Amino acid sequence: MSTLKTSHEMEEGGIINIPKSSRNFKTGTWRTFKPVIDESKCIHCAQCVINCPESCIDITKDKKRGAINMDYCKGCSVCSKVCPVKCIKMETDTKEDNK
Repeated sequence: MSTLKTSHEMEEGGIINIPKSSRNFKTGTWRTFKPVIDESKCIHCAQCVINCPESCIDITKDKKRGAINMDYCKGCSVCSKVCPVKCIKMETDTKEDNK
């Protein structure tokens, strides 16, 4: 007799019961790449803020992009891909950067 559940008995996956719960777990230490912003090119469109899957890019009171919280940034590069002026470059992250 099998103890495995059938597909009809399994719980639905991909449900986030507690939004932003990833903030409870600092996951930035295992990234390979980190985003580096060229402030002189940034137009403060906030596309990086809106599209960051970890919500680790803050927005300031004057609705401009703020700092990237590297404690939670996984280096996925979504921010660099959605930036319309390409002011975000992904650079190799060293162990010293993660301390």
